[in-house]
Amino acid sequence: MDADISNLILIDNDLRRRASISHALSSADMHVEPFENIAELSMAWPRSGIILIQDEAGAIDELIDNMARHGEWFPIIAFSENPDAQRIVKAILDGAIDYIAWPITAIELNGTLERAMARAECLGNAKLREVMARARIDRLTRREREVLGGVASGLSNRLIGEKLSISPRTVEIHRANMLNKLGANHTSDAIRIAIEAALLH
Repeated sequence: MDADISNLILIDNDLRRRASISHALSSADMHVEPFENIAELSMAWPRSGIILIQDEAGAIDELIDNMARHGEWFPIIAFSENPDAQRIVKAILDGAIDYIAWPITAIELNGTLERAMARAECLGNAKLREVMARARIDRLTRREREVLGGVASGLSNRLIGEKLSISPRTVEIHRANMLNKLGANHTSDAIRIAIEAALLH
C-alpha cells in the first residue's frame, strides 16, 4: 500500500464545503481530488492517497465495501461539523483511522494527515486483509459459519454434528461449501481467513 500524503481524496456531498476544503488544502500545496459521493469515486478509483470523507450514516461502511471490491485499502479520515464523542467512536470502530471536526486550518489538517500516514503504515496491510476476509465470510450461510467455528475450535465432523444436531455427512457438505466460498484450499486457510476477519481471537 503506497498511500501518498500529497494526494487527498475528498468525498463530501456539500458543494460549498467541498469547494472551501479543496481551496484550503490546495493553498497548502496538497493535491485534492474532490468527489460528491462514493459512487462517483468508484468510477475513477485512485491508485494512492488518503481519503477524507464527510461522516454520514453508512458512508464509511460503503467506502470499505468498495475498497474490498477493488482489493485496495486507503487510510480514511472522517470529518463532520461539531461531532459528538459517540459519533467519533463509531467512525473509528467502522474503520476510520482519525477524525476531524470541520472547520480546521490547513496546518492542523497537515498534522492530522501526518499522524494518519504513520498509523496507516502499520495498519494498511492488516486492515486490507481484514476487509477482504470479512467480504469472504459474508458469503457464508449461518450454518456454514457455525461449521467454520467448530473447525477452528479443532472439532471433528462428528463432534461438530453433535453440537449442531446434524449428521457428520451434513457437516462434511457444509464444510466443503464453506471452503469453496472462502476460496480456501485447506482447513488452515479457512481458519486464517476467520482470524483475519476478526471472527476468532
